[in-house]
This record gives sequence, structure tokens and C-alpha cells, in this order.
Amino acid sequence: MSQLSREKLDLVNRTKKVIGQLEGVLRALNQDEQCADLLQRLSAARGSINSLMAELMEDHVRNHMNRKSGLSTQGAEDLIEIIHSYLK
Repeated sequence: MSQLSREKLDLVNRTKKVIGQLEGVLRALNQDEQCADLLQRLSAARGSINSLMAELMEDHVRNHMNRKSGLSTQGAEDLIEIIHSYLK
């Protein structure tokens, strides 16, 4: 399996985990679980989504934006650092 296929498989699996987390939130709502439990589930889902988004944005900056805009390697690294800080 190529590196790209492994990366794609990882992203697909992570997306499925997010979907599972959100389905858990839906079940918890339907079962009238405590607010604290719902908030914890939502927080976990949000963290997973932010992590997935940061990874995809990093890939975009490194492999697409950098080439199209002429962004320097250091500029790309700085932008990636900013993205990670906002998506924590």
C-alpha cells in the first residue's frame, strides 16, 4: 500500500471515529443523559474534528498552497503552527 493510500485510510478511519462520537451524542440526547456527560462527549468530538481539520489544513498548506502561492517553506511552517494553535 502506498504512503498516500495509508494516509487516506487513516483520514477515513478518523472520520468514522468522529461520526461514531457524534452518533454517541445523539444516543445520549435521546436517552436523556446528564448534561455533563453530553458536554464531555461533545468536547471529545470537537477535539477529534479539530485534530482532523488541522491535519488536512497542514497537508493543504504543505502540498498545494505552498506551490500555488509561492509561500516559502518557513512561511508554510509558520502558518501551520498558527493553524495548530487555533485548533487546539
